[in-house]
Amino acid sequence: MQIGSLIAVYFIVWWLTFVMVLPIGSQSHHETGTQVVAGSDPGAPVKPRLIFKALLATGLAAVFTALVLWGLSNETLHHYWNR
Repeated sequence: MQIGSLIAVYFIVWWLTFVMVLPIGSQSHHETGTQVVAGSDPGAPVKPRLIFKALLATGLAAVFTALVLWGLSNETLHHYWNR
């Protein structure tokens, strides 16, 4: 696989995993019972921890991209798909 294709696949997989990990551990103002500031949404997370979630998405995307590359280069799967 060419480097441009690899970067594109990783970029797409990273965004998918980032969206998947966003709700992990999030608690809203409504759930925690804290006071909501006027003009803010009661469903907004109290501590979003975006850096942790971005790092988690980076690691998971690397694993998932490696699995995709393994699947594309596996001869047994090629034989199965080309029946």
